[in-house]
Amino acid sequence: MRVLVMGGGVVGVTTAYQLLKDGHEVVLLERNQGVALETSWGNAGMIAPGHSFVWSSPRAPWILLKSLFLKDQALRFRFSADPRLYSWSLKFLAECTNAKARANTLRKQRIARYSQRVLHEVIATETLEYDRNARGVLYFHRNQAALDAGVAHMRLLADDGQEIRVLDRAQVVALEPALQGAAQKIAGGIYCPTDETGDSHKFTHALGARCVELGAEFHTGTAITGIETSGDEVTGVRANGQAFNADAYVMALGSHSPLLSRRIGVAPPVYPIKGYSLTIPVGNHQAPPTIGSVDETNLVAISRFGDRVRITATAEFAGYDTTHKPADFTFMKTIAQELYPDGADYHRAEMWAGLRPMTPDNLPILGRKRHRNLWYNTGHGHIGWTMSHGSARITADLIAGREPAIPLGN
Repeated sequence: MRVLVMGGGVVGVTTAYQLLKDGHEVVLLERNQGVALETSWGNAGMIAPGHSFVWSSPRAPWILLKSLFLKDQALRFRFSADPRLYSWSLKFLAECTNAKARANTLRKQRIARYSQRVLHEVIATETLEYDRNARGVLYFHRNQAALDAGVAHMRLLADDGQEIRVLDRAQVVALEPALQGAAQKIAGGIYCPTDETGDSHKFTHALGARCVELGAEFHTGTAITGIETSGDEVTGVRANGQAFNADAYVMALGSHSPLLSRRIGVAPPVYPIKGYSLTIPVGNHQAPPTIGSVDETNLVAISRFGDRVRITATAEFAGYDTTHKPADFTFMKTIAQELYPDGADYHRAEMWAGLRPMTPDNLPILGRKRHRNLWYNTGHGHIGWTMSHGSARITADLIAGREPAIPLGN
């Protein structure tokens, strides 16, 4: 079967790979000049089932409200002229109950853990360099009350199979010696030894090259302008003045998925949530981070990719705007310098802002809608790198008519 994948981020490329392994003829279209140049480029790089908690939690409405008046909130709401922001936000708020947050978190974690298993199968088969660090991820807190609450919160995932270890201050420093200078500001942490980190962009670029070696056609610099349909069937995709035809199609355009699919009568509840990151060379510094970590008090994530450090923070409800200014990064940079004062060349930080494709329940949209030969694989939110491999395998299973390894419903 000839399958056309729309989108060349980590979700689209992992899907292309899984389809190739199933023996399909695969064509991929990507509007940028290369793969993984948008959301997949600047993310935190964490493969983190241990961080599967949904953002649509009972705490979220109060945080968003505070963000209208206070700076440096982890979630920020910005008024916009886009009516879809408000309709989507109402759906998001409807998911912010204890019962829904619990159910959605467990579903999300199961996808994430399955996805990690699929990733391990891929890297056991393919030689892919992406600065992988399999030493786990540390989630630390700055006071005992917050740590105790964090441990209680994490029990939801632990009871569902996530391995966790609770560390005191000394154990945190033993695990991550680079935090020695900031030890007095850390009460302890939760260590997920099976979580890991790696550069999503490098992985996607390497896997994309492997897909081409396996026979896939990748058309980069190819912007999709429309989808042609007849009844309940997609008959082609228009891009760069050309018509691309296939037997089956996959929508993996992230935040841009609804902009295209609305033209064919499908409106998936995906909306862009803006995130910020810094990528900083280690240089000659002697105490860079050695494992991925999250400052849970400030919700700043820090990862080490070879000779670079990646710092990420903030979720801003701001529409499709990716502009940024130096002041947007001051808080996260200050936190990183406080924790790792001899960790990187902070004056050489590269600033980036990108769009996380969020759904109200924080779960990806998988499967068919109105058209019998169009499958959706989109809306992976803030852990798309974590869930991409599993959702790619699920999509390939659905196209092949196989039952996925994990259920898609509740």
